[in-house]
Amino acid sequence: MAVYTATVRWERGGQKFSDGKFSRGHVWEFDGGARIAASSSPHLVRLPYSVAENVDPEEAFVASASSCHMLFFLFLAQKAGFVVENYRDDAEGIMGQNEEGRMAMTRIRLQPKVQYAGSAPDPAAEAALHHKAHEACFISNSVKTRIKTLLGD
Repeated sequence: MAVYTATVRWERGGQKFSDGKFSRGHVWEFDGGARIAASSSPHLVRLPYSVAENVDPEEAFVASASSCHMLFFLFLAQKAGFVVENYRDDAEGIMGQNEEGRMAMTRIRLQPKVQYAGSAPDPAAEAALHHKAHEACFISNSVKTRIKTLLGD
């Protein structure tokens, strides 16, 4: 069993707080030393109380699903004898009401575009690699949100 940690820090910084007009900007800290400026989403908390240029939890959730899928895909492609030159995924998450009537990330669409050095898998073989990556991904195995991989243009 592995344990993963993150430290989330927020400070009031002299803001009134009781009126709700305080910054939602905060910091995520990770064991390797990375510090990520974070905030609530401007879709949920209006500016200037959210920080648009910071990462919000919803964006991080989408990126986490995409990153996990990519890492397994790269592993599987390498094992299958393919050389991946680059990989890009313009992933998007859809927020809406779930079956219980609560707001949730109801869908994540992965849209990977992969370029290979040398021979590339045919479309069916590439789709199979993505399917295996999805099945192996720890993040997709951990959530109720439907995560779908869209291939092609």
